[in-house]
Amino acid sequence: MRRRELITLLGGAAAWPLTVRAQQPAMPMIGSLHAASREGTTHLMAAYREGLKEEGYVEGQTVTIEYRWAAGALDRMPAMMADLVRLQPDVITAFGTAARVAHAARVAGTAGTIPIIVGTGEDPIASGLVTNLRRPDNNITGATSLALTLAPNG
Repeated sequence: MRRRELITLLGGAAAWPLTVRAQQPAMPMIGSLHAASREGTTHLMAAYREGLKEEGYVEGQTVTIEYRWAAGALDRMPAMMADLVRLQPDVITAFGTAARVAHAARVAGTAGTIPIIVGTGEDPIASGLVTNLRRPDNNITGATSLALTLAPNG
């Protein structure tokens, strides 16, 4: 084998791991916006991570999660949503009052661009989050627990 062929072969072999690594797709990113504090939602976040894991998404291994915690300062949510939008996540999960999440999404200008999945205990239509439960007319969808609405007064 000639010297030039040997150098080419060794150079290609050395560069191969870099090429393979460069061809791998970027790890998906989830933006996660919370009206509450990190400390107040420990049990909920454990369930959130477990649900992701059941679907094959393990934080730090197969998905990156960027968290933002309003810690009750709901007026900060629009700025926090805008911060998440700047990061260009694949999806945003938002937890808190539906009206605040909807307002934050509108202020951040995410309409039609980044899917937002909301978990709330309010009526999403009454709060302005969506206009139709069966077919949301924007990029916001999610789940609601109308337990507060259905609970007896007293």
